Amino acid sequence: MEEKIPMTRKGYDALQQELTKLKFEDRHAIIAAIEEARAHGDLSENAEYHAARERQSFTEGRIQELEYAIGRAQIIDVEKLSGNKVVFGATVTVRDDDTDQQQTYQIVGQYEANLEKGLISFQSPVARALIGKEVGDFVELRTPGGTKTYEIMTVRFQ
Repeated sequence: MEEKIPMTRKGYDALQQELTKLKFEDRHAIIAAIEEARAHGDLSENAEYHAARERQSFTEGRIQELEYAIGRAQIIDVEKLSGNKVVFGATVTVRDDDTDQQQTYQIVGQYEANLEKGLISFQSPVARALIGKEVGDFVELRTPGGTKTYEIMTVRFQ
């Protein structure tokens, strides 16, 4: 049995949009770039040709990766979830016990994780430490700089 890949509806839709763009826009642009580079003659020393072929290879690999993920997607409807317990899809605000600084993360699937946007994979050490805990609980994380303690301040589903 094929393993399902959990993701939020928003993450699934973003993957679908990226796949559509790659297949119907980027592919055509790359083909045009390859044809134009071929028109310049000798392909062995044609940097434009080699760059276009490299882009084509990357794009085709990404298309396969997205088709795999989308084909095995298990969409979790975050808006139907509730409670104080941290689960997949939850948006969690934690407070660093040492610095009092707060950070907010949403626990999402591996294909939609983006730390800059506060989206962390459910497989990450931070998410694994948080999952199953409730508001008011403390979690300890081992980091390269030592052990950090965080208090769970809020759990939201949006």
